[in-house]
Amino acid sequence: MPRVMFVCKKNSARSQMAEAFAKQLAGEGISITSSGLEASQVNPGAIAAMDEIGIDIRDQQSKALAEFQPEDFDVVISLCGCGVSLPPEWLTREVFEDWQLDDPAEQPEIFPRVRDEVKARVEQLIESLKPSV
Repeated sequence: MPRVMFVCKKNSARSQMAEAFAKQLAGEGISITSSGLEASQVNPGAIAAMDEIGIDIRDQQSKALAEFQPEDFDVVISLCGCGVSLPPEWLTREVFEDWQLDDPAEQPEIFPRVRDEVKARVEQLIESLKPSV
């Protein structure tokens, strides 16, 4: 079972949305979590943007990357360009991608666009992780 870590600066918006989409799309075959270079809280704008499409992330918690061990993950996805700030052992997992998506926390009006970009990227990722039959 692939183990996926979505990471962002504060684990408040992009990584939280990615975690929710991945859990919805992946089913039981993939382990998914998210974290931030530092923990904060789930951004109300992210909650509202996900509510618009019927996904409730109110109960998700912001977690710090330091709470996790890199060897516990096969796939590490940075959503904010923070790959340069990650400890090297996080960059050498089986899959590492840095999606560099815009930060909606600074521009709340772009939450819907960023949410849709996150969903499209997560769909591609989940498809790539499914075993070929």
